[in-house]
Amino acid sequence: MDPHTQQTIIDAVGKHGRDNLIVVLGTPSPEAAAIAAETVTIGDPTYAGPLAETRLGLTVYHILEEQVRAALDPAIYDQQVGLMAESLDMPAIAAAVAGVRAAISHEGK
Repeated sequence: MDPHTQQTIIDAVGKHGRDNLIVVLGTPSPEAAAIAAETVTIGDPTYAGPLAETRLGLTVYHILEEQVRAALDPAIYDQQVGLMAESLDMPAIAAAVAGVRAAISHEGK
């Protein structure tokens, strides 16, 4: 996640509050999805952007996760995401983001 996007997320948290935001990722690989999910929850693991060492604790999903798909109009989802859903490793990407969510929820206990 580039520094500009990280700053945009910081600004959105400042404006709307972290409890009013959900991050939906569209990254193409499990590795990229996990890094992006970590960035918006526990801070930028690459220490390359404004979110380095910043724990926002935002809720994060990937557009390919079933929870997101179920919340959207099926026709629009298929039109906008369908090709990506068919060509990417959906289970691995969803598992990577879910794994970050699970790790974060265990930390909070």
